[in-house]
Amino acid sequence: MMLEIIATSVADAIAAERSGADRLELCAALSEGGLTPSLGLVKAVVQAVDIPVHVIVRPHSRTFQYVESDLVVMLADIRYIQKAGAAGIVIGVLDEDNKVNAEALSRLLQEAGEMKVTFHRAFDDIDDQLEAIEVIASFPQIQRILTSGGQAPAPEAAEQLKKLVDKSRNTSVRILAGNGMSPETLSVLVKATGLEEVHFGSAVRVNRSFMHPIDEAVITGVKSELMQLRK
Repeated sequence: MMLEIIATSVADAIAAERSGADRLELCAALSEGGLTPSLGLVKAVVQAVDIPVHVIVRPHSRTFQYVESDLVVMLADIRYIQKAGAAGIVIGVLDEDNKVNAEALSRLLQEAGEMKVTFHRAFDDIDDQLEAIEVIASFPQIQRILTSGGQAPAPEAAEQLKKLVDKSRNTSVRILAGNGMSPETLSVLVKATGLEEVHFGSAVRVNRSFMHPIDEAVITGVKSELMQLRK
């Protein structure tokens, strides 16, 4: 059972690692769904923690359909993130029909080299998610898909998440559940779906708000619950 925590600062990263996180997703502008953080922040976080740091590569929040100038920026960001020593990147690109843009994705993955890759919640804008898993899994560099099973929060989409988990078992990718995750619904959701990786954001912060710091006690509790579920 893997626990991924969203970090937006060095303090977040240190607190998350100290309280039991297995991996970080580093991003900025959470009010916009998460954008590429500064190179300075990437370097500082990588140096501050020992757990893997995966950095979101998202140049703007308008759409997941990127024009050439967007892709040029993303390619440059991936190069800088790799040089900073991050373990992975978090990306997602769709075409005009809101399907996986395989051509653009291939370009980004080529730049990523040996870094780990998560396909982010652009996935939740896709109508046929089972088909999309097959497309994404055709790229060996991608290890997981971050999804809530659609537009609703993950705890409200257990049926779809189970379908995705079952589908993924025949592929090289795994399902990472995020959006709306909470300590109160974690156990029920994991048991209903077979999830092995979960992604927490605001629910592990003081007042459950991205405007507040991480609450280490909450992460410790979530980690303990995941360990019990693993037994």
